[in-house]
Amino acid sequence: MRNQFRLEDLSCPLSTTARHVGEWWTLLILHDAFDGFTRFDEFQRNLKISSSMLTTRLKTLVDDGLLERRQYQDRPPRYEYVLTELGRSLRPVIVALAAWGNERLAPEERTMILIDSETGEEVEPVLVDRATGQPVDGPRYVFTSGPAASPAMRERYEER
Repeated sequence: MRNQFRLEDLSCPLSTTARHVGEWWTLLILHDAFDGFTRFDEFQRNLKISSSMLTTRLKTLVDDGLLERRQYQDRPPRYEYVLTELGRSLRPVIVALAAWGNERLAPEERTMILIDSETGEEVEPVLVDRATGQPVDGPRYVFTSGPAASPAMRERYEER
């Protein structure tokens, strides 16, 4: 499934991101890593995932540079999986996905919420433009081709 893409997807940031984190178990493993899980048995126990699937997903996350595999014990050799800077940079994406899911539920149906750890108050994340502080979810903000866009990407957005 990781290799199913169109040639023009190579230059699309959405497509390349989906290739890294667009798989069910990958998102759940990353979520656990953000919650402080680092060891194979912790991930397996919490996610109830098979050893073979977890091994495959952890290897992919390490190969993609999102997790780093570090040995923490010599006999027998044991490893932990720690978020890299690149992996930590995905936290806003995970937060946004969880917030999107929670928006579709009544407050009493939510199994997980985001809070301010200092106040204990629930927070509602919003993606904003850094320059203006304006939410980017409205029609004012649109995608267009960037400087490195392929001919196919430029054609897609030629009217913008």
